Amino acid sequence: QVQLVESGGGLVQAGDSLRLSCAASGRTFSGGPMGWFRQRPGKEREIVATISRSGSLPYYADSVKGRFAISRDRTKYTVDLQMNSLKPEDTAVYYCAARNSGNYYYTPRREEEFNYWGQGTQVTVSS
Repeated sequence: QVQLVESGGGLVQAGDSLRLSCAASGRTFSGGPMGWFRQRPGKEREIVATISRSGSLPYYADSVKGRFAISRDRTKYTVDLQMNSLKPEDTAVYYCAARNSGNYYYTPRREEEFNYWGQGTQVTVSS
């Protein structure tokens, strides 16, 4: 089976930076698109950023555009999320997601387009 393990969450102050990492493992994972979603308190899970199989075509939610950066290492099957200028409204559980198929330059944006999910990592931003 495919397993996704997130790391890097924690408690920071507004304006600080944090870097999340997700590692995928499993013989059935083919290295498809990956991404990050989050669930803020009392809110539905929402997209943060996703990236194509190629690693060259990222997508960002408007709320994080210009502040967050997604990247991947295809040889290690990892995806990172660099979060800068963090705001209290960024407080959420962040989930790593992966898809086991897709065009080399296709970037999925919907939750239902991903096959595998991590358990989540808590990010708390104090004011």
